[in-house]
Amino acid sequence: MSAPTTKPVAVPPWPGAKADGLVRLEINGESAELPIIVGTEGERALDIAKLRATTGTITLDEGYVNTGSTTSAITYLDGEQGILRYRGYPIEDLAAKADYVEVAYLLIYGELPTSDELDSFRTSLSHHTMIHEDMRSFYNGFPRDAHPMAIVGSVVGALSTFYQDSLDVRDPRQVEVSVHRLLAKLPTIAAYSYKKSVGQPLMYPRNDLGYCENFLQMMFAVPCEEYHVDPDFADALDMLLIVHADHEQNCSTSTVRMVGSSDANLFASISAGISALWGPLHGGANQACVEMLERIGADGGNVKKYVDLAKKKDSGFRLMGFGHRVYKNYDPRAKLIKATCDKLLAKLSIRDPIFDIAQQLEEVALADEYFIERKLYPNVDFYSGVIYRAMGIPVQMFTVLFAMGRLAGWIAHWIEMHHSPTKKICRPRQIYTGEKRREFIPITQRT
Repeated sequence: MSAPTTKPVAVPPWPGAKADGLVRLEINGESAELPIIVGTEGERALDIAKLRATTGTITLDEGYVNTGSTTSAITYLDGEQGILRYRGYPIEDLAAKADYVEVAYLLIYGELPTSDELDSFRTSLSHHTMIHEDMRSFYNGFPRDAHPMAIVGSVVGALSTFYQDSLDVRDPRQVEVSVHRLLAKLPTIAAYSYKKSVGQPLMYPRNDLGYCENFLQMMFAVPCEEYHVDPDFADALDMLLIVHADHEQNCSTSTVRMVGSSDANLFASISAGISALWGPLHGGANQACVEMLERIGADGGNVKKYVDLAKKKDSGFRLMGFGHRVYKNYDPRAKLIKATCDKLLAKLSIRDPIFDIAQQLEEVALADEYFIERKLYPNVDFYSGVIYRAMGIPVQMFTVLFAMGRLAGWIAHWIEMHHSPTKKICRPRQIYTGEKRREFIPITQRT
């Protein structure tokens, strides 16, 4: 396998950042000087690494909403301005001018590839698309109604048992082989999980097809007839993979980094990330969004009723596909996906009440003062679910496709963490709120 080697990240103490003054903090007479760290885009942070050692105090930040877990040179995100860049390149440019394999190379290796580098990368991936033949038998052991994310996470974790020649996290060559294997095999693993659910034969990958074309072929082809991939479907899927490829320190990426910090191999770390992504508040949100649209449709398509319910705090109903934990502006990824969504629906001339409901909800979100004041714009999950449905991809596969896209970012972060000179095993602190020391009472004396 000929491909470029991975590149180390920048030098300590804060790769890609600089110190910009100090903040003095005094607690009960103990003081600490906390360095102010500034990133290349002007983001500022207090380095609290020595806070406990000097004051005996830790910080508490539920959900880590104000805590930076690391420095990273991979993705820049400005939620207030609606900016997303991979390695400095705007997501809009990458979605318009590159394909997913090229973006994956950029995220993992740090630079856009030359023509020769990209050809070598594509060739390597095409040579690793098949999974070990014994792994195909795994699918017979899963119940037919098993969720594809459960299958994908299990099979990815099992890769470490079949490819034991590439598990050493300190061997750059072994890491690179694992990287190429994962990128090449995940579409195969994902497509097989769908085939299992519908009782169809598993289709071998075709190395003469591109990354997205190959996946769609494995998803929808059957042995008894020829299958032609719709180029617009392939283009739409490619764009979706690009916009999902990374999103800095989200739940699943942080999980990959945390698991990897123990020197767990890449397959195990990515399997953990897949499990984190499965949650309905994370990658599963696009599935939850379509299920919400179906619920509204089954109730007569009364959009106003559900919009009103969403405004009531005690209604128990949540309008999925709107707002974002980080973005307080229109998600730049949502703009790209919406354009593709409109194009695809126009081409297919689909008459589906779910699409009509989605368009009505979109109009409400962009015009209703309740949504405008709270900056609840339609997000990436809202539009991606509609596109997947239009392409004939079942709702249970939505999060699997999210994982396929996010794989490149997960790998990039895992590699960056291992190359960081400040790497430590992740071990958060806590504030204990349980009982104080208690005397043990023998069971015969308990009432």
